[in-house]
Amino acid sequence: MPNFGPHVDASRAEYIYMTPKQLIAIAYHVKEYQISGPDWLSDEHFDIEATIPDGANRDDVPAMLQSLLKERFKLDAHKTTEEHKVLALVVAKGGPKLKDASAPTPLDVNAPLKPGEQQMDGPDGPVRILRNPDGSMTFNLGKRGTVINRVNTQTQSLDIESNSITLSGFADILTRVLQLGNQSGPQVVDQTGLKGYYEITTEISFADLMSGMRAFNRGAPPSNSDANANPAAAASDPSGGQTVFASVEKLGLKLEERKAPVEQLVIDHMEKAPTEN
Repeated sequence: MPNFGPHVDASRAEYIYMTPKQLIAIAYHVKEYQISGPDWLSDEHFDIEATIPDGANRDDVPAMLQSLLKERFKLDAHKTTEEHKVLALVVAKGGPKLKDASAPTPLDVNAPLKPGEQQMDGPDGPVRILRNPDGSMTFNLGKRGTVINRVNTQTQSLDIESNSITLSGFADILTRVLQLGNQSGPQVVDQTGLKGYYEITTEISFADLMSGMRAFNRGAPPSNSDANANPAAAASDPSGGQTVFASVEKLGLKLEERKAPVEQLVIDHMEKAPTEN
């Protein structure tokens, strides 16, 4: 999974080897797919370290980062709302097949980090990422829940497991998975209307994940219901892994291509090389 944002500890903010797009996302409380600008925003990387001054707190970090980007990179940007093609996460016919869960324990941003754990700041708040001994990754999304991502080499799939997550958090995880290695991949938007916490376990085939993204870009995302019409999409992975569409449908949900208003941050100007300290 891609980084959710910079590491921030209790006394300082450190932005380590991050792209300009990641920095802008944190500064303006948007996600990377909401940023429109030149390709190099995702290609260049910078080491940035900034100390939080006395009297400031974590909530002040985005505003301070905005000032840094404007002063050092001459950033000029504006927000707009545009219609974009998205994948809407909706309730499928027959209703959801989800098990209710209790709300997760709030994320304590001041608690000591565990060995192998990082704390990141993202547009939706702090996230803690832990690399487990078995190679899996645990993402603590705070009030949105906790997710474990595990690469299954036998089925050549990505296993996603959560004992408590909101569907908006699940939609965000699906977006990040669909955009792995391709920032132009589809955005998943929660339109289920379900506001609780749920247990979710699913797997997504690597091969069919790529197939699904290509189908979406052609304007015709495959689903479990059109397997007969498009058997190649349904069986492109001999290991038996599932497409993201079929995986979601097993949860009593569905991904539908729709047009939706999406807030965009348009980068009007930004220098590639920052000014000196």
